[in-house]
Amino acid sequence: MSVPRPRSRTRSCLAASAIGGLVLSWGGTALASQQGPTTVEPAGAAFSAELVGSAVFTAGDVTITCGVSVTDPGNGNNLVPEAPDNHNPDGAVGGPINAPTFTDCTTDVVLVNATVTVNDPVWQMTMQNGSPSVATMVVPAAGIVVNTTGLATCTATVSPDAEAPIEGVWSNGDPASTLAFDTSTAVVVEGGFGCPNVDTAGFSATYSVTNADDPASPITVTG
Repeated sequence: MSVPRPRSRTRSCLAASAIGGLVLSWGGTALASQQGPTTVEPAGAAFSAELVGSAVFTAGDVTITCGVSVTDPGNGNNLVPEAPDNHNPDGAVGGPINAPTFTDCTTDVVLVNATVTVNDPVWQMTMQNGSPSVATMVVPAAGIVVNTTGLATCTATVSPDAEAPIEGVWSNGDPASTLAFDTSTAVVVEGGFGCPNVDTAGFSATYSVTNADDPASPITVTG
């Protein structure tokens, strides 16, 4: 691939900033508009979420692809609440999760690299039964910072001043359920030459959610 034009170099930095993929602002209000009972089972089970395929971040004609993203149980996080707290007759069920990591990321623009830092290791996650069912992860303010090096040196902070809820569509499965994101995110970008004056980037990814205690017993969301 030939060296990109200056405009492409600028966009490459924005695309890297989109690696704050899980601090996204969902395009709708699915969770807010849904009410009613939710039950997450099995009660007390630990769960893992692992990327299926790749996470894709886009800004204009520039794409970043991350091959690995995962959150695993530990430190008392990633647990379905024990009964009876795994059932809420009036809304969502949730608790703390370990922040997902992002690694093995590449860009489609030469000489541009990106690293992702998760500043707060614990996020919150809720699950709401509905049509569709929705899982929402709440990322602390400035919870993810992306740095780019190479043709441009930039720092992108996602939602630096407020918590950032992100919503994905939950689908029950056996032995694994799925959580799919297809949305955009607000970012604040700082830096010198080549750093973009923009505030949004795209993100899509699907995660496989499994029961870490008993893989044959899937994590499900029902009414």
